[in-house]
Amino acid sequence: MPAAVRLNPYPVDRRYAGIYAHGVAAGDPRTVYVSGQIGAGPDGTVPQSFRGQCVNAIENVGRVLGEAGLGFGDIAKMSFFLIRRGDMGELVDVRKAMLDGVSPAITTVIVAGLVEPEWLVEVEAVAVAGGAPGRTLTQFTDFGY
Repeated sequence: MPAAVRLNPYPVDRRYAGIYAHGVAAGDPRTVYVSGQIGAGPDGTVPQSFRGQCVNAIENVGRVLGEAGLGFGDIAKMSFFLIRRGDMGELVDVRKAMLDGVSPAITTVIVAGLVEPEWLVEVEAVAVAGGAPGRTLTQFTDFGY
């Protein structure tokens, strides 16, 4: 098996073909690095709503992980890039609905813009095969959490 396997469960935009993969799996245990996924659905259409784009972007992360035989429970780290601070509450709602119980390390950044003006969110992730639930915040009682 090659040291790194490129994962492309759906076509890379032809403008970028050959310069990136939707994900790369490498190492033992297998670690999957998911490129920033946007809110385009499988048919390539991008909803106008933030919620629609956010759901699609997270589903796209799931498709890349699925190509490597992993799932949301294997996610160790996620990064979210938003162009509007006002979408933060909706992002939290979507994450709770789609990733309940996963509890990865998360970074959320407000950016000036993404590659295409209609994109409202981009999501990237790192997952490790055999992911297991970690301690919850309530288990850190010695710190008053």
